[in-house]
Amino acid sequence: MTTIPTEEGGAAPLVSLSGVSKSYGSVRALRDVSLEVHAGRITCVLGDNGAGKSTLIKIIAGLHPHDSGSYEIEGEPVRHTSPRQALDRGIATVYQDLAVVPLMPVWRNFFLGSEPTKGRGPLRRLDAAAMRATTRAALLRFGIDLRDVDQPIGTLSGGERQCVAIARAVHFGAKVLVLDEPTAALGVKQSGMVLRYVAAARDAGLGVVLITHNPHHAYLVGDRFVLLKRGAMSGSHLKQAITLDALTREMAGGSELDELTHELSRAPAAPGPVDATDPETDA
Repeated sequence: MTTIPTEEGGAAPLVSLSGVSKSYGSVRALRDVSLEVHAGRITCVLGDNGAGKSTLIKIIAGLHPHDSGSYEIEGEPVRHTSPRQALDRGIATVYQDLAVVPLMPVWRNFFLGSEPTKGRGPLRRLDAAAMRATTRAALLRFGIDLRDVDQPIGTLSGGERQCVAIARAVHFGAKVLVLDEPTAALGVKQSGMVLRYVAAARDAGLGVVLITHNPHHAYLVGDRFVLLKRGAMSGSHLKQAITLDALTREMAGGSELDELTHELSRAPAAPGPVDATDPETDA
């Protein structure tokens, strides 16, 4: 099992997974995976498609229980059977598809499932004014200045929607924020916007798990890196112990990449016979 690098100071992790495994029937999706998430730190989980990143998210988020190993939140062993249990313990997960209602305004999506009400009995109704004001204030505190919180969230760019989801998790008291490939479908400018808000969540004291297949994005914000390959850990590093080139090479497979480079390289063309009629060859 890969050893988890430890940070100076010895602060207890918010989330700790040790030797976690998960199988679906005869398919072993994860095998002896370990990671730690600390307050004010970003743990990046890297791997290609099929590496086990999605299964790891589902275990942390409480969607699927792990089969073996230990899962602890603030030192207490847990075995979640639903996402609500994880959310109640401060684990907020922002999936790649965001699970928003495109035609609803931003403020409705911000409070989706947690809407405050006013009045009693048959006069009870949504407190729309409070939700609008709270959404606007929460986004501004996070540095997100939308034109209008009444606009449908579907009219926002992909980067803006990701940022709203991050701000929502912070507002509702998340301690750990799990982000599933937040920059996967975004351009360079919008990816930079999202990474700034990921860093802002870290600076607000949250522990962040950033799932990505992009080592360049991970290295910009990450404090520690866990690499997955075919469901198992292929490496675990603190940022000060690895360079971007080394991280990229390890994620790409190292020796496998060398073999591919050698296989695809062209051999120099052999010289052909001299054409006696070519004027360039005339004496």
